[in-house]
Amino acid sequence: MERRPGETTKTADVPETGGPEGITRPVAGGLGFRLFKDRAFGAVVFLLSLLVSLPLFFILYYIFRRGAAAVTWDFLVRLPRPVGEVGGGISNAIVGTLILIAIALLVSGPLGVSVGIYLSESRGKGPAGWVRLGAEVLQGIPSIVIGIMAYLWVVRPMGTFSALSGGIALGIMMLPFVARSTEETLKRVPADIREASLALGVPYYRTVLRVIVPAGMSGIVTGLLVGVARIAGETAPLLFTAFGNPFMSLNIFKPIHSMPLLIFNYAVSPYEEWHTLAWGASVVLIALVLLLNLVSRIVVQRWKTRY
Repeated sequence: MERRPGETTKTADVPETGGPEGITRPVAGGLGFRLFKDRAFGAVVFLLSLLVSLPLFFILYYIFRRGAAAVTWDFLVRLPRPVGEVGGGISNAIVGTLILIAIALLVSGPLGVSVGIYLSESRGKGPAGWVRLGAEVLQGIPSIVIGIMAYLWVVRPMGTFSALSGGIALGIMMLPFVARSTEETLKRVPADIREASLALGVPYYRTVLRVIVPAGMSGIVTGLLVGVARIAGETAPLLFTAFGNPFMSLNIFKPIHSMPLLIFNYAVSPYEEWHTLAWGASVVLIALVLLLNLVSRIVVQRWKTRY
């Protein structure tokens, strides 16, 4: 169609943002504001995470600054010396701590994993709810109360303090943690794996032991390691059970020393040399706990089962 001189051509109104009818593209200003809010939120989350971690960094810095100089080879392999003599080590406390942890694992490992399997398979049916409630209540009982109960149940009938009673007390503390960790891990195993095993004619008990449990093995091992890290620094139960021993002892039916007990006894003493040993033992104990947590992270990454 020809256009007459002086006549303008009318065009359809098109939204400034362009695009099909009813659909508009975001303008540059709106997109920039959303990006700013996203980055600001990420910065706030990072700042809050840093604030939560700062107390841990301060504690680690202070402990390592005070005790790192005391950690030497002689400190790790020698026995404590009498008051007034310079030097000495904590070898008996290190060995005693490892013995107590081993006993606690033997007490809580099989039983805790078995309870966790039962809770994950029952899913609230029958008495499983009461068992779960009992595990939660046991997890909240103060450690000193567990120590007193272990004293009444084990120490008094045996007539002596012992590593066995200390390991049982620590195992009781660790038991609910292992049970709940195992339960939550096995609940995450997809139901398709169970159904496939049962469809192939595998008995129920073999399905649980050969299919479900191996599928959640990384979470079970992680729960055990984190539980050990939880009880490694407990002192109150050991005051009523293991009691302490200034000599090297491998007899589980006799009193035994441990690093938490050594730190407690040396820290409240009036001797400066013992204070130095207490700081050094604190460094070793913190290093043990950090190592256990690091190993648990490695187990999760390496043994993680992908469904």
